[in-house]
Amino acid sequence: MAGLSEAKRFAHDWVDRNSQRLSDFDLEIWRYAEPAWREYRSAKAYVDLLRADGWEVEEGSGGMPTAFLASWGESGPVIGSYAEYDAVPGNSQQAVPYQAPREGLHPYAAGHTDPHSMLGVGALAGFLAAKAAMEQFGIAGRLRFFGEPAEKVCGSKPVHAAKGYFDDADAFISYHPLNANTTVWETHCGSYWSAVFTFECAEPETWINKGLSPKAHDDSAANPHSVARTPGAIDAIMLMYTLTKYTKEAMFPHTGTWTLNEFVLAAGDATSDNLPPRWSQIQYSWRAPTLAIQEQIYAVLENNARQAAGATGCRAHVQWVTKTRPGLANNALAALTFRNMELVGAPTYSEEAKAFAREIQKNVGIDPMDDPFPDAFEQLTAPHEYEEATRKLLPEWQKNFTSDDYTDYTWHAPTVRVFTGRPVLRTPYAGFEYPAWAYNAMGGVPEIVDPGMFLAGKTIAGTTLDLLTDPEELAKAKAEFEERTGGGVGGSMWLAPLLPNDFQPPIDLRWPEYVTTARGEEWWIPTPVPGASERIA
Repeated sequence: MAGLSEAKRFAHDWVDRNSQRLSDFDLEIWRYAEPAWREYRSAKAYVDLLRADGWEVEEGSGGMPTAFLASWGESGPVIGSYAEYDAVPGNSQQAVPYQAPREGLHPYAAGHTDPHSMLGVGALAGFLAAKAAMEQFGIAGRLRFFGEPAEKVCGSKPVHAAKGYFDDADAFISYHPLNANTTVWETHCGSYWSAVFTFECAEPETWINKGLSPKAHDDSAANPHSVARTPGAIDAIMLMYTLTKYTKEAMFPHTGTWTLNEFVLAAGDATSDNLPPRWSQIQYSWRAPTLAIQEQIYAVLENNARQAAGATGCRAHVQWVTKTRPGLANNALAALTFRNMELVGAPTYSEEAKAFAREIQKNVGIDPMDDPFPDAFEQLTAPHEYEEATRKLLPEWQKNFTSDDYTDYTWHAPTVRVFTGRPVLRTPYAGFEYPAWAYNAMGGVPEIVDPGMFLAGKTIAGTTLDLLTDPEELAKAKAEFEERTGGGVGGSMWLAPLLPNDFQPPIDLRWPEYVTTARGEEWWIPTPVPGASERIA
C-alpha cells in the first residue's frame, strides 16, 4: 500500500470541501426517521443525489421499492459499498439535550438509534470522494453503491445476494458507526433469521360443530350468544407466544450467545366481542452464531405454530422475512483499511459537542464532566486489540457474535467491516445506564456525528483507491477469500444465499410507517389527544 498518495490526498480534501453538504444530508436523513421497508423519502434523497453526481441508478432493485443500486465507471475492478437509512419505531427524539419526541406525531414514532443516517452518509462520502479522485487522476474502476433498506430486520442484503447483485464484485466495504475507530479482524457478525406466523380463523363454524350430534345445541343458530365460541386468532398468537417462552430451552443449550425476540404485527380485527377474531400475525427474529442453531430454533417455532393453530381453530402460515449467513473475515482487507484509517488519524470533538453532552448529563441528574466522551472515541484501536476485547465476551468455540445482514456481502467477495466512533456518554460509575433518548438525541448533532462520519469517508475513499491502483493489495484479499471459501464462490466451504432467487421481499406486511390522513401526516398510531386517557399506575 502506498502512503498518502496524491489521489488519496485529493479524496481527503474532497471530503473536507464537501463537509457541510454531507453534514446537511446526514441531518436530512436523520429527520426523515423512516422505519424498515418504508424509507420512501430517504431512498429518493439518495437516488436524486447520486443521479445528480453522474451515477446510473436502478431504483427498486431486487423487487424492494426503497432499495437501489447506483453504478459508475466503465472498466476495472468492481468495488462496492452501501447506505442504510431505516430508523427504529419507539425512538422518536429531537436533537435537544432533554427528552423530547418529535412534535405532531405519536411519542413512540420512529427515530434513528445507531444512527443509520451517519452510516449511510459516511459510506456515501467515501465513494463520492473516490469517484472524484478517479476522475481527476484517470483511475479505472467500477463503483457500485447500494441502497439497503430494512437493516433492522436484516432485510435487503440477503435479497440482493439471492438475486445475483453481488456476483461479479471484487471487494466490498461495509461501514458502521460504533464504539471504536477500527476494523473487524476475525469475529464478524453471526446470522439473523426472521419469520412472520399468521393465524387465520377462516371457518369458525367447523369448531362449533366438531364432534357434536345435530341435536346437541337446539336453536343454537337462533341464539349465537349461547354457542361455545371458537378461540380464534387472538388466542392463537397468545398460545404461540407462551409456548415459545416455555420451549426456549429446547432450542439450544445455555451456552454462547443467541437471542429470540417477538413482535406482534397485527392482532384481531376489532370484531364484536362474541365473534372470533379472524386474523393475527406475530413476528419472530432470532440471532445465532451458527446455521445449525438457526435451524433448531425454527424447528421449535414451526411446531409451536402448528400446535397453537390446532388448539384455536385456525390455519397457520409462515412468511420468511430474512435469512442471513454468518460473516466471513478477510484479514488482508481489514489490515489495508486500518492503515488507511491511520493515514487520516483519530477524530477530535469540539467544545460544542462536549457542551451538548454535558447538558444531557446535567438533565439526567449527574454532574457534568470535563470530558463527557470515553477516551476510545478520540483514539484509533488496532484490529487485533479490538478482536481480543471481543473474544473475552465469547466462549472459545463461538466464531461469530451478534448479527447484521452485511454478512451476506462477505460470501461474494473480500469484505472489510469498518467501525468509526459514534460517541456515547462516559458513565459516572459502573452499572449506570443513560436513557435511550440521550443516545438518540446525540445522533442529530453534527458536532458529535461528523468527526466519525468523515473519518469513515476518508478511510473508505483511501481503501477504494488502493484496491484500484495497487493490484497486489486486491490480489492478497482475493487469495484469502479463495482460501477461506475453499475455492471462492461455489467452493467447498462457500455458503450460498439462504433465500431462493425468486424470493418475494416481505414488503406487503403491516410494518410500522407514516400515513397521510385528513389530519395530515401521522405515525401509523394516531397522535394521542391530550386528556383523553387517565393514568392509573
